[in-house]
Amino acid sequence: MRLLNRTAGRLSRHRRGPLAGVAVLLMALLAIGGGYSLIMSSTATADSQQTSADDVEAGRELFLVGCSFCHGQNGEGVLTVDGTQYGPALTDVGAASVDFQVGTGRMPMTQPGQQAVRKPRVYDEEQTRQLAAYVASLGAGPAIPDASAYTLPDDLTDEERQDAITRGGQIFLTNCTACHNFDGSGGAMPRGGFAPTLRGVESIHIYEALLTGPQSMPSFSDGNLTPDEKRDVIAYLKDTEETPGYGGFGLGSLGPVSEGLFAWLVGIGGLVAFAIWIAAHTTRSSKSKSTDDRGHLPVNLSSGEPETDGGARS
Repeated sequence: MRLLNRTAGRLSRHRRGPLAGVAVLLMALLAIGGGYSLIMSSTATADSQQTSADDVEAGRELFLVGCSFCHGQNGEGVLTVDGTQYGPALTDVGAASVDFQVGTGRMPMTQPGQQAVRKPRVYDEEQTRQLAAYVASLGAGPAIPDASAYTLPDDLTDEERQDAITRGGQIFLTNCTACHNFDGSGGAMPRGGFAPTLRGVESIHIYEALLTGPQSMPSFSDGNLTPDEKRDVIAYLKDTEETPGYGGFGLGSLGPVSEGLFAWLVGIGGLVAFAIWIAAHTTRSSKSKSTDDRGHLPVNLSSGEPETDGGARS
C-alpha cells in the first residue's frame, strides 16, 4: 500500500511539472493527426478505386463502339474466315500499349493494312486513359510510365547530363540504327513495312514503344534495357532534334540512300547534260560546195585554173 501511495505521489508531482501540459498536448495532437491521416487515406483509396472502376466502365463503352469490330467484344481478337488474324488479342498488352497506339493516332486504323501509320488522334486524353484502364483490366501488361521514367532528373550537372546522352547514343547506335537510321529519321523495311521517324515524337510514346514493341519492333523489357538505359536513349534522341546540321543540307538525314540518289540525279545527270550541251554547240563548217551540171565537184588544175568539161582528168 505504501508503494502504491509513493508511486501515485511521484506521478502527481510529474503532472504538476512545467512540461507536463506541453507533453500531454503534443500527445493529443499526434493522436488526432494520426487518426485524421488514417481516415483521409482510407477515403482517398476508396475514391481512387471508385475512379478506376468508373474509368474501366467508360473505357469498355468506348471499346465496344470503336475497337470491338477488330479486337472482339472482350479483347479476345478476331480471326478471318481463312484463319488469319484480323485483329490481335488485347488481353495481355497492358495500358502502355493502348496509350501508345491510341495516343499517336495509330488506332483505330482507318482500314486494315500492312502497318498502322501515325495520324491525328481520334480520342482525347481522358478517353485514351479510360480505354487504357479497360484494356489493363483484361490481363497483365506494362502500365503507363511516370514522367520520371523517360525524363532526366533536373538535379543532374551538365557533365552528368552529357554522359547520359552519350550512353543513350551508344545504345541507340547498337540496337536501333538498322531500322530507324542513325539520326532517328526512319527507313524502309521488308514486305512493305517501314520504321517511322522518331523526330518530334513525345518522350512517353518512345518509352512505351521500347516497352511494348509495337508491330514489327522488338520489345525491350527491363531485362534487355534497364529503365535508366531507356531514359538515356530518349535523352539522346531529344538532343539530336535540337542539334543543327553542321554538314549543310542533310537530305532528310537518310544516309546513303538519299545521298546516292542525289549523286546520280544531280551529279552524274548534270555531267551528262553538260556533255550534251557541249556537243550541241561545237563549231561546225557551214560553207557549201557547188557542183557542175553532172554533180561533180570542180577540180583545180596545177595552173590554178578550174577544169573545163573537155579537159583531161587524171
